[in-house]
Amino acid sequence: MLNAMRDYLAFAGLQYRNPDKAGDEREKMLELRHKAQEARKVFTELAKTFQASHPEWQLQQISQWMNQAQRLRPHFWAYLRREGQVTEPMLALRLYGNPSDFGMSLEVSFIERKKDEQTLGKQAKVLEIPTVEGIYYLAYSDGQSQRWEANEENRQVLVEKVGSQEIRKVLVKADVSVIENQSLEAILDKLEEAYECLLPYYQVTRE
Repeated sequence: MLNAMRDYLAFAGLQYRNPDKAGDEREKMLELRHKAQEARKVFTELAKTFQASHPEWQLQQISQWMNQAQRLRPHFWAYLRREGQVTEPMLALRLYGNPSDFGMSLEVSFIERKKDEQTLGKQAKVLEIPTVEGIYYLAYSDGQSQRWEANEENRQVLVEKVGSQEIRKVLVKADVSVIENQSLEAILDKLEEAYECLLPYYQVTRE
């Protein structure tokens, strides 16, 4: 079941065309579409099952399998909102990686195109509380992201860099890698552990 997501990761960035207009590549496009739909279906089921364990969270729309330029986009994501506006920080579930190394990540972040003038300030509050084992920071500057180990020294550096606007936003994340033949239940158990780690970081954005 999880193999559908792994297999689809191999096609990241490929150009998709309407099979009826693809000429000799019609069969290839039909296969790509089938793989894309299957992978998104598995991700959707996983997201819905995770949300069912947390009924106080509302699952928002799940990303599509291609973008407007019809490039295949297998790194699916889904946001979960508990309270507040859609402009505010939420939880997000994401598929990451490539066929040989992939998994699910849970993060405290926000929908970039929905943000308002308060969003970045609220998101920055994730740096106000001490780090715990099992998480890391993803810092964005000039459109580029950089992974930072979550330790006290890095937390202080990031506080300074956000304050000086050298860094625009910082997400706090936890990854759950998927290993061969792993069950959906095992993934969900690990996501629960990630959720427990990240919940205080979400809660501080509400204060």
